[in-house]
Amino acid sequence: MNWKCFLFLSLLGTLCFSQDAEVKKHTLDLSQFYGSVILHNTDISHLITNHPGGIILGYNRKTYGSQEWEQLYNYPDYGASFIYQDMNSTTLGMNFGLYAHYNFYFFKRNIQFRIGQGIAYTTNPYDREENFRNNAYGSDFMSSTYLMLNYHKENLISGLGMKGGISIIHYSNGNFRAPNTSTNTFALNLGLTYDLDGGEELAYIRTTNREKVTEPVRYNLILRGGLNESDVIGSGQYGFFIFSGYADKRLGRKSAIQVGADVFFSNFLKELIRFQATSFPEMDVQPDDDYKRIGVFLGHELFINKVSVITQLGYYVYYPFDFEGRVYNRVGLKRYFGKQWFGAITLKSHGAAAEAVEFGMGIRL
Repeated sequence: MNWKCFLFLSLLGTLCFSQDAEVKKHTLDLSQFYGSVILHNTDISHLITNHPGGIILGYNRKTYGSQEWEQLYNYPDYGASFIYQDMNSTTLGMNFGLYAHYNFYFFKRNIQFRIGQGIAYTTNPYDREENFRNNAYGSDFMSSTYLMLNYHKENLISGLGMKGGISIIHYSNGNFRAPNTSTNTFALNLGLTYDLDGGEELAYIRTTNREKVTEPVRYNLILRGGLNESDVIGSGQYGFFIFSGYADKRLGRKSAIQVGADVFFSNFLKELIRFQATSFPEMDVQPDDDYKRIGVFLGHELFINKVSVITQLGYYVYYPFDFEGRVYNRVGLKRYFGKQWFGAITLKSHGAAAEAVEFGMGIRL
């Protein structure tokens, strides 16, 4: 799994959404975790020597249905969290992360699923002279995603509750700088929750009769950009631009399907083409090979208030230089500003291999 910093700023923006002033409830939670680094790539096998551990601290704002989206998603929480993780490795060091998160509830609110996205700082990144073995973290700051699936029981005694389950914590910089092999930690966690309002019970708002949501086909234009680097360490960071156009059709309150095309201007490929052409003649790469690509894609958009989650699967129809295969995927968030304009932070990958974190602005017509 390779989820990146494409979510952080957009998710953080959800904390600023207007909420009903009459219903406010806040909780804290603190969990300790202990686990193992998953061997998702044999290149990091030398880094998996001990079991990492740490703590997860969360602040949550509960929802009770004052807005329609809260009812549609079974009254989730949203909030901020902090993770301290000791990788128990002199090569990997320690990580400190700040996140925005959502909590979703299932099975009579006894099961809680949390997804958090943020930025992490690592104390011991790759250094060619002093820490050349750390091929997982190529930069001081990385994007980080974590998932928690817990049995969750609040307000057992005077606002105090408990939670326990499993967590997955991911660190990567989305190929912003090489190396970027990344790590995934699978851990068991156990902790406490505390209701800052002393366990006061509030009623959920329920709306039974809703009008059906229908829209005509809408057309989207978006310009994305950013910086990235190939897997060749020291090859340099280069800017890229992507022009995309697609049509979408709402299927209801929650979902829309998409079909469209991308045109990629990825300047890091210019350097990679030059490098392979001059250093590896057996690869049959020519210095003047075109670095541009054109792809077509199908996608899905999941609407959550003013934020939506997008997933897209694409195929290059113009592909003069072979880089990671013809199939690509994109996942990320859109944040709407009014009825037409939106910003987006997305991760473009080829399977689990990240190519770039994309920052975009677009219009939905």
